[in-house]
Amino acid sequence: MHKNGKIEKQVRDIAQPLIEQAGFELVDIEYQKEGNNWVLRFFIDHEKGIDHRACELVSNIVGDALDKHDPIPHSYLLEVSSPGIERPLKSLKDFQRFSGEKVRIKLFSAREGQKDYIGKLLGVERDQVAVLVNNQDKFLFNMDEIAKAHLMVDF
Repeated sequence: MHKNGKIEKQVRDIAQPLIEQAGFELVDIEYQKEGNNWVLRFFIDHEKGIDHRACELVSNIVGDALDKHDPIPHSYLLEVSSPGIERPLKSLKDFQRFSGEKVRIKLFSAREGQKDYIGKLLGVERDQVAVLVNNQDKFLFNMDEIAKAHLMVDF
């Protein structure tokens, strides 16, 4: 695990129980350098959506806990936001929850000559992600095959 991944794990271990206790879902954490600043970004969700008050509440809760435990040895910017309309899908629970939606899945290694699949998410079958591509071809993916996945919105 690279250094940023280790910090993300420590931060997740501190923050996730507090975020869930406040009634929100922790979708993802990013910790990266942007320009001259390090940014620690939390993506949260709630069944009723996320507004600025929710972000402020979670920012205060997480900020206080991180100040207390101090897992990051230098200054950083703390940001909290919604995952957006093309939210990432990170767990089998996510893939089941968004069954019926349009998704894009990128694989670590090509299957049938392709790494990128776009289609309708059918949900989860026997711990595999099921996707219908071109309204005809059903594919099943193991979680360890998936490099990235997110919802897609047609405009």
